Amino acid sequence: MSNSIQQGLAILRCKQVQARTGLARSTIYLNIKSGTFPRPVQLGPRAVGWLESEVSDWIAERVRIARGNAKSAG
Repeated sequence: MSNSIQQGLAILRCKQVQARTGLARSTIYLNIKSGTFPRPVQLGPRAVGWLESEVSDWIAERVRIARGNAKSAG
């Protein structure tokens, strides 16, 4: 695997995602269902995680929106 592919491939578990976003577990899953939060990656039969880069991008987008600097659509 090349370095460019490996960057951003750290996996966060739910508690880590909750700590970084300030969201409750139920809110994370509601946002996934509505398509406004990154989908988790299946790690095993009963384990999921989120790509750190996707969670970081989601946080950065929330900051842009909150500060009125959202990307223009289209």
